[in-house]
Amino acid sequence: MSKVVEIQSVDKLAWDGLVRTSSVASWFQTREAYDFYDGLSFLEAFALGVVEQGRLKGVVVGYLQKDGGKLKQFFSRRAIVTGGPLLADDLTEEELVLLLDALKSRLKRKAIYIETRNFNDYSPWRPVFERCGFAYEPHYDIWVDTSTMEAVNEHLGKSRKRDIRVSLRDGARLVTQPSLEQVREYYAILLDLYTTKVKTPLPSVEFFEKLFFIASSAFLLVEYEGKVVGGTVCVGLEGQSLYEMYACGQDGVFKNIFPSELATFAGLQYAAENGCPRFDMMGAGKPDDGGYGVRDFKLKFGGELKEFGRNRFVCSRWLYGIGKLGVKIMKRQ
Repeated sequence: MSKVVEIQSVDKLAWDGLVRTSSVASWFQTREAYDFYDGLSFLEAFALGVVEQGRLKGVVVGYLQKDGGKLKQFFSRRAIVTGGPLLADDLTEEELVLLLDALKSRLKRKAIYIETRNFNDYSPWRPVFERCGFAYEPHYDIWVDTSTMEAVNEHLGKSRKRDIRVSLRDGARLVTQPSLEQVREYYAILLDLYTTKVKTPLPSVEFFEKLFFIASSAFLLVEYEGKVVGGTVCVGLEGQSLYEMYACGQDGVFKNIFPSELATFAGLQYAAENGCPRFDMMGAGKPDDGGYGVRDFKLKFGGELKEFGRNRFVCSRWLYGIGKLGVKIMKRQ
């Protein structure tokens, strides 16, 4: 008889074992990820497991997020399951229904919607998600082969290689073991980017300061003339994938220095040298986002476009509609 259990009742060794064997495993569904979310003051972490006759068959890890002041927080409450749930390959439809229904019951009064942001192929389970009210929305991801440095260099275009070579020749330096103060310098650049161009919420500096001490994280920064000018922030699941969470650079500011390109290359190199055969560049927009510049930039590193999509359950239709309108207004300002 299958049952849903709270995270405190999930056997830790069984959880680790499911991460090793599941074809849809990601770092974001590990114990380390849950502990990281749970330690942040501005997020509320959640996690549930489904057990069948004592065997752990699925885990869903996520967090509740909201932005701004009290009014904005009320209209921006959402539950995010980054990477998608962790599922055993022989998980039954009934077990997945049980897990998703428990997730909805637990979060329906706390979130306006629940969204899984998939980094693997969940198509075999898509009908079950839809039966449980989780509508599918196409969304791109990008995977780069980092099984070897030879593979990395083979897929890099000539212009990328040139920009990286020139940047290093003219004084840019990769910092693979930065100080916490350098991480804060990097955050200032990232915050400016999100405030002026991206116009979507960026976690507070606390997120980056605490991630800095996570064993699976990698802060790969670019320094020029003694100052941080860009970098990438990654987390890795050994033997599987390195995930690029945030990347930025002060591009066009210094002659012959291309911080964003050098930062992403540093991530590819780190993955190849640390047992991660895949570099997951994460979000690459919706298929109908024809002018999505971030996707164009990422594809220049030789990655393969993947369409794993997102699954979204709306808990409150009218609040969801108001929230979508608010996002559109914010991006136009």
